[in-house]
Amino acid sequence: MKLAEAKKRAEELRRTIDKHNHKYYVLNQPVISDFEFDLLLNELQTIEKYFPELVTSDSPTMRVGSDLTEEFMQAEHKWPMLSLGNTYSPDEVAGFGERVRKTLGYEPEYVCELKYDGVSISLSYENGSLVSAVTRGDGTVGDDVTVNVRTIRSIPVRLTAAAIPSSFVMRGEIYLPRKGFEEMNAARQERGEPPFANPRNAAAGTLKLLDPKIVASRPLDCYLYYLLGEELPSGTHYDNIGAARSWGFRTPDVIKLCSGMDEVISFIMSWEAARKGLPYDTDGVVVKVNSLEAQKLLGSTAKSPRWAIAYKYAAEQAVTELISVDFQVGRTGNVTPVANLRPVLLAGTTVKRASLHNSDQIELLGLHYGDTVIIEKGGEIIPKIVEVDAGRRIKGSVAVAFPERCPECSTALVRTEGEANHYCPNYLHCPPQITGRIIHFVSRKALDIEGLGEETVELLYSNGLIHNVADLYSLSHAQLASLERMGDKSASNIMAGLIVSLAAPWHRKLFALGIRHVGETVAKTLAAGFPDIDSLIKATGEQLSALPEIGPRISASVTEYFSDAENIEIIRRLRAAGMTFEGPVQKSADAGPLAGKNVVVSGTFEGFTRDGIKAAIEASGGRVTTSVSSSTSFIVAGSEMGPAKRAKATALGVPIVTEEEFVKMIKE
Repeated sequence: MKLAEAKKRAEELRRTIDKHNHKYYVLNQPVISDFEFDLLLNELQTIEKYFPELVTSDSPTMRVGSDLTEEFMQAEHKWPMLSLGNTYSPDEVAGFGERVRKTLGYEPEYVCELKYDGVSISLSYENGSLVSAVTRGDGTVGDDVTVNVRTIRSIPVRLTAAAIPSSFVMRGEIYLPRKGFEEMNAARQERGEPPFANPRNAAAGTLKLLDPKIVASRPLDCYLYYLLGEELPSGTHYDNIGAARSWGFRTPDVIKLCSGMDEVISFIMSWEAARKGLPYDTDGVVVKVNSLEAQKLLGSTAKSPRWAIAYKYAAEQAVTELISVDFQVGRTGNVTPVANLRPVLLAGTTVKRASLHNSDQIELLGLHYGDTVIIEKGGEIIPKIVEVDAGRRIKGSVAVAFPERCPECSTALVRTEGEANHYCPNYLHCPPQITGRIIHFVSRKALDIEGLGEETVELLYSNGLIHNVADLYSLSHAQLASLERMGDKSASNIMAGLIVSLAAPWHRKLFALGIRHVGETVAKTLAAGFPDIDSLIKATGEQLSALPEIGPRISASVTEYFSDAENIEIIRRLRAAGMTFEGPVQKSADAGPLAGKNVVVSGTFEGFTRDGIKAAIEASGGRVTTSVSSSTSFIVAGSEMGPAKRAKATALGVPIVTEEEFVKMIKE
């Protein structure tokens, strides 16, 4: 591979990996298996190994996947919360052991534990009391979910055991037991709510809820498997876990101290089938060097410790028959093919449908109707077709072809160059796009209109009461109350919710409009750059692209949206209903003492809260970023600055300023 080819492929891989990281960690909606993800990551690592000049500081190979969200305050990890390197081969586990032995000069002891399929958590204790619970985040900073974690009964909020350290951190995995997950889904279906896809997604979604009462009502559980601190009871991981168990922590029920790699691999093989009888999901085994001193000598990369590795079991497969393919149209017009299968048991559940992703996947598989297909659950989560047994194909069977026209409104489909998906451009008159856009408009992260859920929107649309989002504000109490399963109280709640939504923040109204490629973050950027919708409507492509992270694709999408007369009419009607589309004027990028500066905040401060210091940076023209990179202008460091950020800043030559120096800068 030549340098130009390698550069193009590396950029493509980074975009793809970042997209899948976001789907897995933030949206909890993975669309590929862990194995497929690791293949992409390994390919990028190989390219960067042979072309080191292509390595970037923000490459996915240099960082941990992030689950950070905007609903929670962020907190910094005292010790970086790294992710483990994965392997799917016993030979690679043996290779890991060989590297460890070569570095240490001797064969160490190892500890084997099952790899739980849940959400990583870091718990900080001071004088026996739980003071914070933080998600992995980007490995350096995570979401503070302490209030929610306090509702999990297996996590002690106060320790009464004797001789515990005054300060320490326990890390582990929050998960949903299979029984609790099944009961939760049964209850949701009885209420007419969509079921959760799998226990891991349900656990991750529950932990990020804003109402602790709902979190408390769900059967979350936790295993805690790693102890950190300055004054640990032992110099080995195994003994520290034993001590933590005696203090009252729920530590792994399956754990083994191994004297060498032969015992490690034997443990891995013994649990491949046995794990299916456990009351919780597990997808592999974690192998750790037992000695803490050896762990320190082995060290870590920017992303993973060199003293631990995760062995992942192969996804379970099943053979079935492809009956038909549905082509579903989403709110943005994307057309997604879904395979209908002869029901088959796979990983403990009956599978009837599987994802086909897009036309490229169909073509790659060479699918025909009636084909015998092999399916698996990607990372034991989403069923997908991985192979076709062409030798068993029925003579004369018809190949699956992606439609040229929208299956809902017959409009010719479009596929933009560089994108994988076909979409229907008839967004104003295509029924699933209409209802999908209205559902998006009323959703929690958009205008959060009480009482207007998916079913209610569908009901209003099917009764001819709404055809676009502006129609919502023309509804009357009588119209709502007369609908099936509605009544006066529900109608009153909806009417009140509509009134409240008129005063929502400018960026949320912009996000609610459902402009293609304009998500929450992009909406905030646009709202910060343009004080009202009139200035945004008049904006040129050059003005839009001048904003950070607004590229040609987003710019073109925004311009196209506001050039449509029907969209402008909807905005006019929303304004007539009392909705304002404006926000506080932001300082332009060329104003203020920190104009054009990318600033990272780390530690705690005397004169500012975390939000306060970020607001001060933005008010001074700067941009707050969460991770240190070559584009970072400087770091504002408070007390207890994260050691990982300090080390990275030193390596990159990024200046570190104190709180006092920062105050002087913004005053100037």
